[in-house]
Amino acid sequence: MSQPIQHKLILAMAGALCLSTAVLQPAAAQRKKHSKNASPTTPAPAKDTTGKAPMIKPGPKQGPKPFAEVITDKAKSDSGLFNIYKLDDRFFFEIPDSLLGRDILVVNRISKSAAGLRAMMMGFSGDIINENVIRFEKGPNNRIFLKNISYSEVSKDSTQPMFTSVRNSNLQPIVAAFDVKALSKNEKGSVIDMTEYLSGDNEILFFDGQVKNMLKLGGVQPDKSYISDVKSYPLNTEIKTVKTYSKSGGSAGPGMPPAPGGNATVELNSSIVLLPEVPMQPRYFDPRVGYFTTSVTDFDADPQGVKRLQMITRWRLEPKPEDMEKYKRGELVEPKKPIVFYIDPATPEKWRKYLIMGVNDWQSAFEQAGFKNAIIAKMAPTPQEDSTWSIEDARFSAIVYKPSDVPNASGPHVHDPRSGEIIESHINWYHNVMRLLRNWYFVQASPNDTRARNMQFSDELMGELIRFVSSHEVGHTLGLRHNFGSSSAYPVEKLRDKEWVKKNGHAASIMDYARFNYVAQPGDGISGADLYPRINYYDKWAIEWGYKLLPEAKSPEAETPILNKWTVEKLKDKKYWFGTESNPDDPRSQNEDLGDNAMIASGYGIKNLQYIMPNLLAWTSVKNEGYANLSELYREIAGQFSRYMGHVAKNVGGIYETPKTIEQSGTVYEYVPKATQKEAIQFLNKQLFTTPKWLINQDLLSRFGGDGVSLVLSRQEPVLDRLMSTNTINKLVSGEAAQGAQAYTAIDMLNDLKKNIFSEIYAHQPIDVYRRNLQRAYVDNLTELVAPPAPSGNMMFGSVANPSKSDAAGIGRAQLVALRTELRAATSGDGMTRSHVQDLIARINKALDPK
Repeated sequence: MSQPIQHKLILAMAGALCLSTAVLQPAAAQRKKHSKNASPTTPAPAKDTTGKAPMIKPGPKQGPKPFAEVITDKAKSDSGLFNIYKLDDRFFFEIPDSLLGRDILVVNRISKSAAGLRAMMMGFSGDIINENVIRFEKGPNNRIFLKNISYSEVSKDSTQPMFTSVRNSNLQPIVAAFDVKALSKNEKGSVIDMTEYLSGDNEILFFDGQVKNMLKLGGVQPDKSYISDVKSYPLNTEIKTVKTYSKSGGSAGPGMPPAPGGNATVELNSSIVLLPEVPMQPRYFDPRVGYFTTSVTDFDADPQGVKRLQMITRWRLEPKPEDMEKYKRGELVEPKKPIVFYIDPATPEKWRKYLIMGVNDWQSAFEQAGFKNAIIAKMAPTPQEDSTWSIEDARFSAIVYKPSDVPNASGPHVHDPRSGEIIESHINWYHNVMRLLRNWYFVQASPNDTRARNMQFSDELMGELIRFVSSHEVGHTLGLRHNFGSSSAYPVEKLRDKEWVKKNGHAASIMDYARFNYVAQPGDGISGADLYPRINYYDKWAIEWGYKLLPEAKSPEAETPILNKWTVEKLKDKKYWFGTESNPDDPRSQNEDLGDNAMIASGYGIKNLQYIMPNLLAWTSVKNEGYANLSELYREIAGQFSRYMGHVAKNVGGIYETPKTIEQSGTVYEYVPKATQKEAIQFLNKQLFTTPKWLINQDLLSRFGGDGVSLVLSRQEPVLDRLMSTNTINKLVSGEAAQGAQAYTAIDMLNDLKKNIFSEIYAHQPIDVYRRNLQRAYVDNLTELVAPPAPSGNMMFGSVANPSKSDAAGIGRAQLVALRTELRAATSGDGMTRSHVQDLIARINKALDPK
């Protein structure tokens, strides 16, 4: 499932993408209609006959008017964080002096989306479209300034010279300025007219620029936009506006002009929430425990330099004052303010209880941190029960049900950038996630669970699957990242032991992508809940590490040695190891895998796929329908097979990464052992590069137009590309330099591959179409090492390593020369084989001598 949105805004579909801050948008720059009582326009000065510029004498400066003259008896008022006054069609905010300089969080969401306004997973009702921290400050000439606040650099010690220097180098931008129309009745506040600012378009209250571009939105159209409502509560003010934007169109097809864009009308909700005057005490990030973070550059932390401080994101859980002593004694206590998730009323009734259970399942984890009933889920109140409740209100966390064909769910959260305190979360639950769950469970669990052997799961089975996904997404909202390494703690063979799995589950964390137990075989007796992920050892430990209070530690610096001691002790047991989702080299940290040996686990997984294949037609059949289900699930099986191959391939050139402090023994980085890498290549040669004929069922393919030749090649090519990439070869070369004779070398790998891929050449046998395709791919990969193609210029994630700057080019050239000699010696009476061999020789000649 997707990762959460972080401050300022992180898009689940792109990983982490920090969006831009708001642009200058002073209210004074907005045009206003003249009221009937407006003073006449100042006449133009008389022309100066001397030729010099005329001197204009400024008139008397008009200060704030009496409150009653601005806010008349006709005004409708609403008291709260800011007192709001609506007079005719104008909105006045009363800014108390006590809130000047206070940090205020602004969270903007789409409350009603436009038809067709979609970009991947963005554009739905409930989506966050922007997030800012602002301050109101009093400026000269009776004005109130609105500032957009950044916490990228800090110096907290005001007694030190550095404090002034950092402050002077980080002047926060003024994004709007408002004339003070009147002082409040008690003269302890300022009344400003916010009408133009709310009616216009700016990046504080509305779309972030990058989100706007993503959705292809242009300028706002004032005549088709309006302020819908403004409500104020004790700690927040909610602004609802209807905005109509011009919308750029997409391509109408090759050679055709762009399609007309038209307009897009959306209803937006801006939550203005007061942040705590005293931020929660932060807890510093430790790479051995997977939390999302917010960070600042601190100029005080390192007396001889600067230090980037990473603070974990977490909710503020504290005992009630009267329970603090009980908490210190280790007794479970209820938090002063529990974490509450509301279930969107739009959620189909039959799924509500499962979403609630998925939230409440975390209660046991919080008990390990000393809190009972720390997290609960409940249905959102009806308007009759609470007329002030709104799903857009940033005070409330919710699981938002989205009528979307996106097969996903995501768990973003909003936090205080000063401390990492999570303020609220809206879990996005897309309707079509159930299709994804059905396909996953069918492909991974149907050999062991008869309930999965059809296209329409029972409500009970689907509800149980929804429950586990709900728990996973809630874990993200609690601050937890994916732990792709948790499954590597378990020996593969134990995953077939019914009693062991019942006690331990098949992975140590629900934050892993260890979907279902695909290792278990028919006859092992493992079914139902023992096939699902569960909140487990690592999850409970991570919640304890992040949420257990340390009353004796009065600063995050004082907490660090205590937390480190806990962590060092816990990591003596592999069940508590965290494997980051962002490491491209460590084969222990992979999504969708199980167990401590990818070759053994994938072998069991393939056996289960082979069990499904002859039953696929019967299990996907639906009366009066065609073969769409058969086609979809056939491709899902092929995709699952590819995942297994990817799990194995990551071992080749792999590097283990185990973050440690100096209190722990051993190295942080370690090359995957030679025997393991060789085992991986042997597995790939047997299961993938030797044509997987079981995957080619012509009877089934003929029912939906599938092509077995392209199906096999599309499984083989990505794995071969990875193995023969410059990146993998460079890692193998580095491993050889570090380990000497103990290393599995790049030449070892290429020779082991070649012996299998070109086995027909050595045995003088005909070569079929599947192997011809594979052999061409092998030669093409070697050719790219010798003569890499020019960069395409459209790569999203950086450049590919240049083989000419390493040993990769020399190794590739030597392999081509040797292979050409072997091809020239090949003999076969098969005409297609001879043509193929000649073509390979010609390709090699061109690569070695492009002239």
